[in-house]
Amino acid sequence: MAAMSSFTLLRGPSIVKALGFIKASNSIPRIVPTSLRNLTSHRSYVAAAHDEEAAARAAAVNADTGAPTIFDKIIAKEIPASVVYEDQKVLAFRDINPQAPVHVLVIPKSRDGLTELGKAEQRHEDILGHLLYAAKIVAEKEGIVDGFRVVINSGPSACQSVYHLHLHVLGGRQLKWPAG
Repeated sequence: MAAMSSFTLLRGPSIVKALGFIKASNSIPRIVPTSLRNLTSHRSYVAAAHDEEAAARAAAVNADTGAPTIFDKIIAKEIPASVVYEDQKVLAFRDINPQAPVHVLVIPKSRDGLTELGKAEQRHEDILGHLLYAAKIVAEKEGIVDGFRVVINSGPSACQSVYHLHLHVLGGRQLKWPAG
């Protein structure tokens, strides 16, 4: 059967209390009808999706304050990260909550008002192109250049939880479509 536990997520400047469902064992007891077995995992998914949405809404409140994000702290080496690639303009490091065998974040070292893609201006053209090129370099380094996905979440409706533009480079398994 499923048991409920709580845990804390650090999302940008906010700490969000979240509910998670965990299975008490590796198998679902046979007394649970087959039609109800997926209900437990569906509840887990719904709870997790709701928590991501809540975290995104909470993070959006402080999006344009100019306060340092967790990514600014990683760039300043105040918080450790597993760096995959770095040059003068970008930093790429492994996501602490990977959604695929390869899940690397690529960020600009200077935010320059670019908290989300929806706020991009013409002056950001060079860094936007460089971020995509860096994603390709990451894919090469990680051995996934033959098949990878680049995702940018922009705004609370897309569940952006850190307001410092970032690209997710995902791969290392068969990716499904539609994505979201």
